[in-house]
Amino acid sequence: MFIINDRLKKVGSYVKYKRLADIGSDHAYLPIYLALNNKIDFAIAGEVVEGPHKSSIKNVADNNLSNTIECRKGSGLDVINLSDNIEVITICGMGGKLIADILETGKEKLKNKPQLILQPNVASNLVREKLQSLGYYIDEEDILEEDGHIYEIIVASSGNMELTEDEMQFGLYLPKKNNDVFQKKYNQELDKINYILNQISKSKNIDDKKVEELNQYRDKINNILLKKH
Repeated sequence: MFIINDRLKKVGSYVKYKRLADIGSDHAYLPIYLALNNKIDFAIAGEVVEGPHKSSIKNVADNNLSNTIECRKGSGLDVINLSDNIEVITICGMGGKLIADILETGKEKLKNKPQLILQPNVASNLVREKLQSLGYYIDEEDILEEDGHIYEIIVASSGNMELTEDEMQFGLYLPKKNNDVFQKKYNQELDKINYILNQISKSKNIDDKKVEELNQYRDKINNILLKKH
């Protein structure tokens, strides 16, 4: 049995279609897992670095999936051709800015509006902002913790949305779920804010504008964490 971590398993649970491109494929673990469980019948495992690319090729071959999964070396969505008829793209384990940049740089490869399953570990607001500008609608969001890191999962498909500033920052669905991991993430944010405010208060030249911004952000977090759904 081929085992992957809970984070990738959760990403895989949102895959709706049979033709996948996994960008920054982390040794092709996700495509292999999905192929072995008959959730996909074709995949591209994209890697920009030679080491992981070679590792992907070996892992795919070891699982007798060389006819199902193509390991391609290239940057971002460059590994996809429109003729591949990719129906779902996964990008996992990167910062939100990098994911947003990959989508922007490769937006020509999104013409057929494939399902997107994105898993930023920081700056998820930049991912939501990019999805909105590219004509995508967020269908689902999730948040989980693994090995001391908190990850968000954003699932999107073709459609229009106009997110508020708070929805961009905190998510469309995550504040409604308000689960333990969400609470933990933003309690950690509160700790950071309080630490910065404490440091600022010791300064001779206090930046009043910065203090006001931090206090507003702290109030927003407190209001969201206290809401019961």
